[in-house]
Amino acid sequence: MSRLFALTAVVALSALPACGAPADDGTTLIVKTFSQFGYEELYREYEAAHPGVKIKEENIGKLGDYTPKLQQWMQTGKGAGDVVALEEGILVQFMAKPGQFVDLREHGAAELEPNFLPWKWKQAVTGAGKIVGLGTDVGAQGMCYRKDLFAQAGLPTDREQVGALWPTWDAYIEVGKRFTGAKFFDSAGGVYQNVLMQQGDHTYYDTSNKLVIDSNSGVRKAWDTTVKMIEAGLSANVEQWSPQWNAGFKNGAFATIPCPSWMLGTIEKQSGPELKGKWDVTRVPGDGAVRGGSFLAVPTQSKHQKEAAELAKFLTSARGQTAAFKSKNNFPSSPQAIDDPAVREFTNPYFNDAPVGRIFGESVKALKPVYLGPDNIAINDRVVNALTAVEQKKLTAGDAWAKAVDDAKRLVK
Repeated sequence: MSRLFALTAVVALSALPACGAPADDGTTLIVKTFSQFGYEELYREYEAAHPGVKIKEENIGKLGDYTPKLQQWMQTGKGAGDVVALEEGILVQFMAKPGQFVDLREHGAAELEPNFLPWKWKQAVTGAGKIVGLGTDVGAQGMCYRKDLFAQAGLPTDREQVGALWPTWDAYIEVGKRFTGAKFFDSAGGVYQNVLMQQGDHTYYDTSNKLVIDSNSGVRKAWDTTVKMIEAGLSANVEQWSPQWNAGFKNGAFATIPCPSWMLGTIEKQSGPELKGKWDVTRVPGDGAVRGGSFLAVPTQSKHQKEAAELAKFLTSARGQTAAFKSKNNFPSSPQAIDDPAVREFTNPYFNDAPVGRIFGESVKALKPVYLGPDNIAINDRVVNALTAVEQKKLTAGDAWAKAVDDAKRLVK
């Protein structure tokens, strides 16, 4: 989730949900988030329409720092505030303990189902029908690339021509072999996650939560494809979110990066104004995919459950999602927002006026939802660590795979 530019249109105050008089004089709602959700203007609008309600966002920053804190808040029954963001990779853990969250059916959320992509809605609804959370964004996929570096390598720079170069990940590898100058992409771990999310309807677990890392051919295919990229010498071997990775954008260490919609702001921030127009966006290899995406939920420990539920409904409404997209490029999970001209026709000036609304919209419509399982994030970390060991020539691909599988099995014992 990332920074683009300030909102150019405000949500009409008359369209804000009315939740009546606040429960007390000066109710403060604490919203816990990670990264950037793009709600700053929305908070101010909501406060203006609800005198006596103040909103305080407590943003942790990196998802890796946020997740253990969230787990601690929920386990101890304190500290979570009134609204919490749940990233899709950890959602399954909390769906197993739905009693920690307010059933949003009690606050009229059941009627909102048509406002979300069907698979997104179902992710946060229990078998008994309890609505644990409401969807925010989906990490619609694209491929970001440096036009200037492509030109220097004698490759096409037009986004349609570039996208046509790689209908598959194998084709992407072949283009990388032709590329000269910088490395072709940032790190194996980053690319692997994007390949993985296109390989079927589940990853490390099947839908009964049985660990299938060593028997799921999709996981192994994603691994083998990524190893081919490493062996072809395409990786810059800079770990995502590290200081070296941040600097790599500005110094041209890599020419492409698979970019979920929320990644665009990070690229802009790290690349700086001097590279405006030199980055562009095109289609991702393979079929459409999604990487990341979140939900808003109300913990039962909240002292203002009614007000918190109303705020969550507003922020995840089609208008709220459209505003968040325009603010931080977080791609909507609402069909109405996806089809809104403000999203569909949106172009990003930093990325050479790329029609990101259309590119990411096509990616979302082509994707097939993927079941992640309870320890998906922890297992994926171990797989990525193993790939990093291959990148750094510390392990052979075979030994690294065996270690990743063994680590995963020990983790879930």
